[in-house]
Amino acid sequence: MSFRPLHDRILVKRIDAEEKTKWGIIIPDTAKEKPQEGEVIAVGPGARDEAGKLVPLDVKVGDRILFGKWSGTEIKLDGEELLIMKESDVMGVVEAAAPVKKAA
Repeated sequence: MSFRPLHDRILVKRIDAEEKTKWGIIIPDTAKEKPQEGEVIAVGPGARDEAGKLVPLDVKVGDRILFGKWSGTEIKLDGEELLIMKESDVMGVVEAAAPVKKAA
């Protein structure tokens, strides 16, 4: 099934958090919080400004994003749990750090 969000909405798949702490302690499912990081699966065309001009979204499919704990609406598509949220619920895009060059 394909899904196309409307206006300034995006479809997000949560990225699962680590099941262990950095000290090796395993966190049980009942104590885990839902991850606040996800991957953008689909984006709408954008919102319209006061003049009626289409303003495209800053996020794009494939972006890794951070969002608020209570952001979005949970849905199930093809048995997969996803979130639909407005772009304004996104706090930022996680970008890969540039590789560090070693001095010769």
